[in-house]
Amino acid sequence: MDKPQEECGVLGIWGEAPLDAAGLLHLGLLALQHRGQEAAGIAVSDGKELLVEKDLGLVNQVFTEERLQRLRRLEARLGLAHARYSTTGSNLRFNAQPLTARTAHGVLAIVHNGNFTNAKPLRDRLLREGATFQSTTDTEVMLLLLARLGHLPLPQAAAEAMRVLEGGYSILLMDRQRLVALRDPHGVRPLAIGRLPQGYAFASEPPALALMGAEYLRDVRPGEVVWVEGDRLESAQVLPPSPTPCAFEWIYFARPDSLLDGVEAYEARVRMGMELFREAPAAADIVVPVPDSGMGAAVGYARSSGLPLEYGLYKNPYAGRTFIQPTQELRDLKTRLKLAPTSAVRGKRVVLIDDSIVRGTTSRRIVGMLREAGAREVHFRVSSPPIRFPCYYGIDTAARKELIAAEKSVEEIRAYIGADTLAFLSEEGVRRAIGGPVCLACFNGRYPAGVPGDREGEKLALEAI
Repeated sequence: MDKPQEECGVLGIWGEAPLDAAGLLHLGLLALQHRGQEAAGIAVSDGKELLVEKDLGLVNQVFTEERLQRLRRLEARLGLAHARYSTTGSNLRFNAQPLTARTAHGVLAIVHNGNFTNAKPLRDRLLREGATFQSTTDTEVMLLLLARLGHLPLPQAAAEAMRVLEGGYSILLMDRQRLVALRDPHGVRPLAIGRLPQGYAFASEPPALALMGAEYLRDVRPGEVVWVEGDRLESAQVLPPSPTPCAFEWIYFARPDSLLDGVEAYEARVRMGMELFREAPAAADIVVPVPDSGMGAAVGYARSSGLPLEYGLYKNPYAGRTFIQPTQELRDLKTRLKLAPTSAVRGKRVVLIDDSIVRGTTSRRIVGMLREAGAREVHFRVSSPPIRFPCYYGIDTAARKELIAAEKSVEEIRAYIGADTLAFLSEEGVRRAIGGPVCLACFNGRYPAGVPGDREGEKLALEAI
C-alpha cells in the first residue's frame, strides 16, 4: 500500500534470575511486527555467554522452534530483540539486528530504531582511524563508537556516544550482564520501560511490554540513558531534553492500543478526525475509513459530523505481503487483492478517510473502486497535512520527487486521485489532537534533530567485502 514504510521495533529484557528471555522476546516481537517486516533477531545472555539468532523475514518465519530452542539452551537472564525495516542500509542478512562486536566491554549487542543524520562523516572518520565495518547500516557507527570507549563503564560510554550522535533514535544495547537504553534529546523515536515481577523490560511500544508480562512504568525521557544495575533501574539525563516526538507515531505507525509519551494513539487519531471535520466538513451521507489506517480518524469524523460510519471497504486479511508489480494493470490488481468496496457505498455520497497520501497511486485506485461500486460522490479527507519532505529519522517516506504533495497543489492532487473534494488536516490540527510539541518535518521541512550533510539521506554504501 502507498504508505510511509514502517520504522523498526526494539525490545530488551533483564531479570534478576534466569527467565525464558528468548520466549518472552519472541512474544514481544510479535506485538511489534507492524514496525518492521524485513528481518528479525534476538540476542540473549546467561551472564557468561551471548547467543544471537537473526535472519530476513517475518518474526514467525525467522524464529522457528529449532531457532528458539538454540537460544533457550542458555538459562538467559537478559536479551535484546529487533524487528527491522531498512531505512539506512540495504535489506541484507548482514544488516539484520542485533549487531554484535567483541570490544573491551566484552561482546556487545545493539538494536536501533531511527537514523543518525551524521552517520556518514562519523563512519568516514572511523574508517580513517582504522575501523572496519561489517554491515551497511548506521547502527554499526554507534557500535564502533562504543568500542572506542572501552575504558569507560558501558552506561558512561553510551552517554559519551550520545554527545557525538545526531538524529532521531532509540537504542538498546547489552553486554553479557548489563542492559542499557538511550533516546535522542528530541525523543523522536519512542521507547518505553516496563517492570517485570523480577526484572525490567524495554520496548518501542507498551503493548509489547504487556505481552512480555511487564507493567508499563514510563517512557525513556528524551536525552536520557537508563540502565539496570544489580536489581535497580538507574538513569542519567545526558543531554538537555527538547521533546519533538514524531507525529506519525500517532497518525499511523503506533498500534492503536499504544500509549506514547502519555498520549494514547487511538484517542489521538479520533481527535484528528474530529479536528478534520471542524476544518473540512463535507455534505455527505456516510463516512468510510480506509482500513485499517483511517479507522480512528473516521470514528472521530463520524462522531463530530453525526454521519453514520459504514464498513465501505473490505480488507482481505489473507492477502499477506505483496511485491510491487511490473505493470500498471498488475499494480491495480494488487490493490484489489487487498481492498474491495462493499454495497454500503452504492448510491451514497461518501466521505473517505485515510491517514496520509504519499504518492497518490493507491488513493486514486480506491476512489476509482468506490465509483465503480456506485458511490455518487467521493469526498477524500486526510488526517495529516500533505507530505512534502522526506524523513531523516527512521521512516521511509520515499524520495521527495516521489511525494505527490511536493510536486502538486491540493487541487492538482484532487484531480489526480479523482475525488470530488480533497482536504488535509492542518499542522495546528495535528498538534491540537496530540496535545503537545511534535516533529512535523515531513510536512513542513523543519527538522528539529538536523539533516544529513548531503540533504539526500543517502544510504551508507560499502565496498564489497
